[in-house]
Amino acid sequence: MCWMIMDTADMSGSESTGIEVILKEGEFGNNPFCPHGPTMLFVKMSKGEQQGRAFYACSACRDRKDCNFFQWEDEKISKDRLLAREEENKAKQPPFTHSDYCSRYLQFISLPLEQKRFCQDCQLLLLPEDWAKHTTHNILPDITTSQLRRPSQLLCPLENKKTNAQYLFADRSCHFLLNLFAALGFRKVLCVGTPRLHELIKIRNMCGDNQIIKSLLLDIDFRYSQFYTEDEFCHYNMFNHHFFNGKAAEDVFNSFLSEGDGAKVVMVADPPFGGLVKPLAYSFALISSKWKTLQPPDKRSQEMPMFWIFPYFFESRILECFPTFSMLDYQVDYDNHPLYKHGKTGRRQSPVRMFTNLCPKLMALPAEEGYRFCSLCQRYVSSENKHCLTCNACTSKDGRSWKHCSLCNKCVKPSWVHCTICNQCALKDHPCGKLTVGCFICKGADHKRRACPKAFSSKDTRLGKQAAGKKAKVGAEKDVPCKQTAGEKRAAGIRLKKRRKKKRKIA
Repeated sequence: MCWMIMDTADMSGSESTGIEVILKEGEFGNNPFCPHGPTMLFVKMSKGEQQGRAFYACSACRDRKDCNFFQWEDEKISKDRLLAREEENKAKQPPFTHSDYCSRYLQFISLPLEQKRFCQDCQLLLLPEDWAKHTTHNILPDITTSQLRRPSQLLCPLENKKTNAQYLFADRSCHFLLNLFAALGFRKVLCVGTPRLHELIKIRNMCGDNQIIKSLLLDIDFRYSQFYTEDEFCHYNMFNHHFFNGKAAEDVFNSFLSEGDGAKVVMVADPPFGGLVKPLAYSFALISSKWKTLQPPDKRSQEMPMFWIFPYFFESRILECFPTFSMLDYQVDYDNHPLYKHGKTGRRQSPVRMFTNLCPKLMALPAEEGYRFCSLCQRYVSSENKHCLTCNACTSKDGRSWKHCSLCNKCVKPSWVHCTICNQCALKDHPCGKLTVGCFICKGADHKRRACPKAFSSKDTRLGKQAAGKKAKVGAEKDVPCKQTAGEKRAAGIRLKKRRKKKRKIA
């Protein structure tokens, strides 16, 4: 994995510009750090240009309001600025360490019910010595044991879809997964960004009616540190495979992946829908690689069993990263999402699916929810997904019955019609004659920019262009925009206000 380039559409809706992320061989440790761990290297692209200037930005936050880290790749940073950055990163870390949170939890559960309080403003379990600091906050009193066992219902979900969107699995989807894992013989579940699944596993284990399943939650939401021990939860960024608690958390992770006790491990990941596919795939590949190194020599050729929960329209990008994956028809529902809920039909139903490297034939989907087994495809499909004899497959992706177009020689959505001008199927009111896919570099329609043979694909070439840009900058300094410091921006704002004030006096 030397280079992994992302589609323009991943970060920009514009047809003329976009951002590409560059992932180098190895891990992210050499990149500068922001509060969310090692940053990632991006390149801004413009239509018709082959390469832009590279810069570092936050791996988890695509909105500068959430994390404003920015640094050009070739920018030299002073020691004072590095120290200030380290202090800022420390200031934005959780108020307590994980071990402190665990100690506070033990004190909290020993309190009588009338003293068990939760601050909804600070999202914190309060001890008696904390009460004075939270007198003006919204306090939830009398926290019960059942509430502590369901922290995903006690905590307010973070709903920034680009960073850490907590659209929580409906219990129906969780129980389906757990029943499936039990049937397949898995005894350990690595929950990456799936807190609802993690807590239901623990609740099931306490009931004693089912086979005990161990689980480890990896999540960027540090608030779960209040409810789980260091062996049950790791503060983790899935976009850069970063463990915030360092080696201690990595040791927990490595120990969990080991199958020395004969317990089979499966990974379930539910990333934010606005997340970048390639960085996620890179992190999941690192997890799989670590799992392989911990297996006996005779099992190291196998792949780690994985389930990636993501919308079906990302299928091509996921398969590009993991060719052995296949998409299941099972529709994953969420409790707190306005649209992705059980019972909706047509285009209103959930577009979220499961991608897995396990055999689809083994994934028995529930008949009571409208799924059936296709003997021709040898897999379970939704009842609306009809088998096309021409394509020799059950072709629907979105839960509706698709139709076959003999001109396109493939099945398409039922609302699409064949356009003779575009020579392809599309919506009736689509803009005819406009190229909606293709390469921005060579204008070819048979590939995208990331696969263009004319694209720059080596760091040496990119650095060469940047060096040439530096030389040109000497003779044309005024034509090259530079990044203003905070002080320069304030000074420019003051000058602008003075000019406006002067114009008003003249008028």
